[in-house]
Amino acid sequence: MEQAAQARMPGPRHSILDLAPLELECLSVLWPLGEGTVRDIHRGLAATCPRAYTTVMTIMDRLEQKGIVARRKVGRAFHYKAMLSAEEARLKAVEKIVLGFFDGSPEALAAHLSSQPSPASRPAQVAAVPRLPSLVSAPAPVAVDAPAAPVAELPSRNLDERLL
Repeated sequence: MEQAAQARMPGPRHSILDLAPLELECLSVLWPLGEGTVRDIHRGLAATCPRAYTTVMTIMDRLEQKGIVARRKVGRAFHYKAMLSAEEARLKAVEKIVLGFFDGSPEALAAHLSSQPSPASRPAQVAAVPRLPSLVSAPAPVAVDAPAAPVAELPSRNLDERLL
């Protein structure tokens, strides 16, 4: 019984990089609020990422289980508060990237970033990339009562040539 309680105890045991996109979006709504209910977060997501209320409730529960947010019951609702600020989350994410990809060297990350083209030059680079022909065309509408048409197979050699 003691082990089961320890397994469910919240704590900051997950990295901010381990979060699913919707979890991070919920946190992005919660950070400016400081503290909020599922309803507050649901409203904040409505414009950019409309989701069902119950989906947001599940995400917030999972964030609490991971130790990313804390919650307290006020009346019938839970009030959620992030356990780390947006700035702390960014710092932890960058630290994990530096450790994982640059052998713990912030200088190596800085060198990598400085070798990348500036954002102003990127649209020209994207425009210079030749457009590839579409490999898949949109499926034609099918009548509900019509028998299914046989599916034509693409020759594998032709597909390989297109991919190379």
